[in-house]
Amino acid sequence: METAVGKVACVESALTFGDRLGGWKVRWNIGRMSYKVDPGLYALGHPDEDSPVFVSANFKMSFDVLRKSLRPGRSGWILVLDTEGINVWCAAGKGTFGTKELVERIASSGLGKVVKHRRLIVPQLGAPGVCAGEVQKLSGFKVVYGPVGAKDLPDFLDSGMKAGAGMRIKTFETGERLSLVPVEVVHAVKTLLPALPVIFVLSGFGGRTAFVSNALRFGGATLIGFLAAIASGCVLTPLLLPWLPGKAFSLKGLWPGIVVAAVFLYIRDGLWGLHGAGAIEIAAWMLIIPAFSAYLAMNFTGCSTFTSLSGVKKEMKWAFPAEIVAGALGTVLWVTSIFLR
Repeated sequence: METAVGKVACVESALTFGDRLGGWKVRWNIGRMSYKVDPGLYALGHPDEDSPVFVSANFKMSFDVLRKSLRPGRSGWILVLDTEGINVWCAAGKGTFGTKELVERIASSGLGKVVKHRRLIVPQLGAPGVCAGEVQKLSGFKVVYGPVGAKDLPDFLDSGMKAGAGMRIKTFETGERLSLVPVEVVHAVKTLLPALPVIFVLSGFGGRTAFVSNALRFGGATLIGFLAAIASGCVLTPLLLPWLPGKAFSLKGLWPGIVVAAVFLYIRDGLWGLHGAGAIEIAAWMLIIPAFSAYLAMNFTGCSTFTSLSGVKKEMKWAFPAEIVAGALGTVLWVTSIFLR
C-alpha cells in the first residue's frame, strides 16, 4: 500500500498452507536458521495513521504468530527488527531484539511519518533487550509492553492496552514443552549419524558369528541404545519435567536415563537374540545412556521459564565435564566389552 514514505508490503492475518508447512518444517529443524522475513515496516489489513504499531522479530514463525493472533477485521502496522532469524525471547537475550535496533528501525522505516501517535506495542518477552526510557528519549516513541502471549493481543487492545489476569505470566505447560521435542530429537539424531559407521564396524568384531551378522545384531542393539538415550533426554525429560527430582536440568535428565538404561538392558537379549550382557557392558550402558540423557536435557534450559543465565553457567561448569567423563568412560567400556564377548 502507498504511504507517506512510499510503498509498504501488505500482509493478512490468515496463514496460508505454505506458512503452516514452513512452521511445521521449522519444528522439525528443517531450514530453521533461514526461516526469516525482511526487516522493515509491514501493513496488516488496512491500517491508517491511527492504527497500532506492533514490534516483532524477523524469525518468520514469530511474525506469523503475531499476525495470526490479530484476526481478520483488525488492522495495524508491524515493525520487524533484524534479529538474524532468531525469535523474540532469544534475540532479546542476545541483544539483537534491543534498544539500538528498535530505534534505528523506527528511523529507517520512516514510522514517524506513517502514524500520528507515538506508541509501540513490544512483546513482553522482548523486554530484557529493550529499554523503554531510552527508546522514548532517542525516538520519541513510547514503548507499551504487550501480553506474554500474542493470542491475548485482541483482549489487550480492547481493554485499552491493559494486561488482564494471566497476561503477564509465561507458562511452561506440557503441550508447550512437547512442542520443543521434534527439533531437539532431529538435532540429536543428526549428531548421532556420523558415529553409526564406526558403531557397526566395531560391532562386527563382537560375538562368534560372521562379521556382518555381528555388525547387524550388536550394531542394531547399540543403535537402539543410543536412540533410547535420545528419547530419554529429549522426550521423557520435558514430559516429566515438573516431577523429576533436582533443580538442575542435567539432574532431571539423569533419572529417566537411569530407568531407560535399565529397561534397555533388560529387553535387549530377547529382541536381538543376544547373549546376556556382561558386567562391563552393563556398566557401559549405565554410564552412556544417563550421560547422554542428562546432556540432552540441558538443551531445554534456554526455553524454560524458571532458569537464569547465571544458573545455567554454574550448572555447565560441573555438569558438562561430568557428562563428558561418564560418556567417554562408558564408550571405552563398551568397546572393551566387544572384544570380550
